Amino acid sequence: MSQFCEVALPVPLRTTFTYAAREELAAASGMRVVVPFRNRAMVGVVVASSQKDERRDQVREISEVLDSEPALQPPLIELGLWVASYYLAPVGEVFRAMLPPVVEVRAVRELSLTAAGAEYLAELQSLEERTDEERAEVAVLKAFPADGAATSAARLRRLGGGDGAIGRLLRRGALEARVVARRRTRATVEFEPDAPAEWAPDAPRHALNPEQKRALDAVRADLAAGEFRVNLLHGVTGSGKTEVYLGAIEAALAAGRTALVLVPEIALTMALSRLLEARLGHAAGVTVLHSALPEGERSAAWWAVRRGEARVVVGTRSAVFAPLERLGLVVVDEEQEASYKQEETPKYHGRDAALVRAKLEGAVVVLGSATPSLESYQNARRGKYRLLELPMRVAERPLARVELVDLREDFRQTHSTRALSERLRMAIAERLAAGTQALILINRRGYSWFQLCRSCGAAVECRDCSIALTFHKQRGRLVCHYCGFSRPVPPACPKCGQRYMYFVGEGAEQVEEQLRAEFPRARIGRLDRDKVRTQQEYRKILGAFAAGELDLLVGTQMLAKGHDFHRVTLVGVVSADLALGLPDFRAAERTFQLLTQVAGRAGRGELHGDVLIQTHYPEHYAIQSGARQDYQAFFEKEAQFRRAMHYPPFAALANLIVRDRKLENAARWARQLAAILAPEEGHGLKVLGPAAAPLARLRGEHRMQFLIKSPRRTLLTQALTRAIDACTQNGIADGAVLVDVDPIGLM
Repeated sequence: MSQFCEVALPVPLRTTFTYAAREELAAASGMRVVVPFRNRAMVGVVVASSQKDERRDQVREISEVLDSEPALQPPLIELGLWVASYYLAPVGEVFRAMLPPVVEVRAVRELSLTAAGAEYLAELQSLEERTDEERAEVAVLKAFPADGAATSAARLRRLGGGDGAIGRLLRRGALEARVVARRRTRATVEFEPDAPAEWAPDAPRHALNPEQKRALDAVRADLAAGEFRVNLLHGVTGSGKTEVYLGAIEAALAAGRTALVLVPEIALTMALSRLLEARLGHAAGVTVLHSALPEGERSAAWWAVRRGEARVVVGTRSAVFAPLERLGLVVVDEEQEASYKQEETPKYHGRDAALVRAKLEGAVVVLGSATPSLESYQNARRGKYRLLELPMRVAERPLARVELVDLREDFRQTHSTRALSERLRMAIAERLAAGTQALILINRRGYSWFQLCRSCGAAVECRDCSIALTFHKQRGRLVCHYCGFSRPVPPACPKCGQRYMYFVGEGAEQVEEQLRAEFPRARIGRLDRDKVRTQQEYRKILGAFAAGELDLLVGTQMLAKGHDFHRVTLVGVVSADLALGLPDFRAAERTFQLLTQVAGRAGRGELHGDVLIQTHYPEHYAIQSGARQDYQAFFEKEAQFRRAMHYPPFAALANLIVRDRKLENAARWARQLAAILAPEEGHGLKVLGPAAAPLARLRGEHRMQFLIKSPRRTLLTQALTRAIDACTQNGIADGAVLVDVDPIGLM
C-alpha cells in the first residue's frame, strides 16, 4: 500500500493533482508541499490523502513537505472546496488565496547540459576561430560541473554575454531549463504584536441603551448555545453598532472561543483594531490581516494566528480565511459593501464565505449595516436570519436634517455650471463662520471626467480599454482608472486633428480647487485614492480633521464609511445621482446606500447636523428614500423592480464574460457558448446574450457577455458546471470564459 495525495496547485484548472508520498515525506491534509509540475517546482496544499495499492512509478512524487503540522485545519479545507465549487473557480487558486505568502522558499531557474549540448561544446572547441557569440556560448557550456549537475541560471547570466548565450543554447536544445524551489537561508520575519498603546485608557465602556442591550443579549444567548446562527444588525447611522460588536467579542472570548471581524476597507482596520485592543487588553492578541501588508509581515501574522497567539483577527475579505481555532463569532461590518466581492479569480464574496465558514464551525454571525443589502434583508424577512434593529442614535441624538438641492432649478436662477450650488456655498460659509466642520462628497476621482472634442464629438479614450480617460490636473495627464494607462493631455483631437478640446464634468480635484478659490482662508483637505496612497497618509489627513486642523474635507466614498467626527455639522453631496446612469441593476441600491451612509457623518456629536444633496433627479425613489434615511421605503420600491425583472434576491444570477485579444476569437467562442447554453433554457433558466459587455474592451481584451438568471440556485450551479465542462470539450481556450456567480457589478 502506498500513500497518495491530492494536491491543489495555483494553476487556472478546476482540478487537483495526484502525487505519491515517500514514507519519510508523509503529508497530511492541509500541509503545504513542493511538487514537480510540468518543468517546474510548485508549492501546493494537500486537500486529501489516501492509501492505495497502485504502482508508484505511474505517479510523480512529492519533493518536499514544508510544514510539520497542517497549515489549514479541516474546516478551512472544506471551506476552500466549497468556494471552488460554488464560484466555479480553480481549486488551486482558491487555496493560494487562503494560504499565507510562501516566504520559506524561493523559485530558482536551473539549467542542465544536454547530450546535444556536450556535442555542441566539442564542436565549438574544435574551431580555430570563434565569434564573440560562440565564445560566450563556450563559456556558458564549460561552466557546468563535470558530474552533469544543474546550475543556477542567475550564475550563468553573470558570465560575459551569458544572457544572450543562454537563450540561443536553449533554442538549440543544448540546455534544458526547469524551475525548482529552494529553502531561503535567511530567517523569516517573526511576528511581534504591537506593544500596549498609550491610548489604551481612551476606550470608555459606554452604557447601552435598551435597543443595544436587547441586541447584545440575543447574540450572547446564541454564543451560550454554541450553535450556528445569523443575526442581521440593522441600525441607523450613529446607533452604536460597534458597541454591540465589542460586547459580543468579549462574550466570545469569555466562552473560550475566538472572533473574526471583517471590514470593507483596509483603511478601517487600524482604528478598529486599536479600539478592540483598548477594550480587550493586549492579552487578546488582536491581529490585523489584509493584502496590503508586506509579504513577510503578513506571513508572520498569519502563522501567529495559526499558533493560537491571536484570538481576535480584524481584516478585509481575505481575512475570512484566517486560521483561527475554536471560532465562536464572526462580525461582518457594513455587510452590504461591494468591496467584499473579489474582482479577480477566485471571485468569492467575503460575507458569504464568512457565513459558510461560521456554519462549518458552529459560530455565531453578526452582519451589521445601516443599509443592508437586499439579499440579507430578504433573508431576515424570510426568517433565515434574525433581525436585530437599532432604530435610534445613541444618546437620543436626532438624525441630520436632509435637504435636496435641485440642480435644474439652481441653473435656472444662477446660469452657473460650477460644481457647488449657491445653496451649498452659503451653507459652507455659515459653518466656517460658526467654527464647525463640513464634509463634501463627490464620488469621482480626478479633475474632470474626460476630454472631449467639440468638432467631432470624440472623447480621448484608453489605448487598451473602451473607456474615456479621466483628467488628473495635478499629474497633468489623462488616466484610465481600470488598467492604469496614462498619456499627456493632447492639444488637438487624436481623431480629427482639430484643436477644439474641452473638459467635461467635475471630480474631487476640481471641487477642492473651487472651494479654495471660494473660501481662501479655509483650511481644506482632500481624501481620495489619488491623494492618499498609504495608511500613514490616510491617518494623517483623518487625524488632522479629527483634531480640528482642517475646516473642510473633500473626498470620494472613502468619506462615507465608519468615521465618527463630532464637529461635523454639514455634509454636502455634490453629484448624488452619478451612479443612477450606470447599466447596472444595483445602481439605485448603491445610490441609496451612499447617500444614507454619508448623511450619517453629520450631527454625530452634541451639535446638530445638516445634509445638502445636489441632484438632477430629486424625484427618484433612491434619492427620496436616501434623503429621509428610510430603508423600509427603499426596500419595498426596489424589491418590486427586482422581483419583476428576476434579479437577486428573487433569482440566482451569474455573469459570464468571453474574452480574447482578438475580437474574432471572442465572437466565435461566444457563439459556441451560446449554443452550449441554449438547452439550459429548457430547464427554467433565462440566458441573455451574447452581447458586447458594457466595457467591451478591457486591458487589451475584447469582451462578450452573458447574463444567466435562474429561479433556483441548484439549477444555476448545475447549468454553469455543464457549460464550463463543455467549453473545454469544444476547444474554447482555458481562461477565455470568466464566471462571476452572484455578481456585484455587470461592467
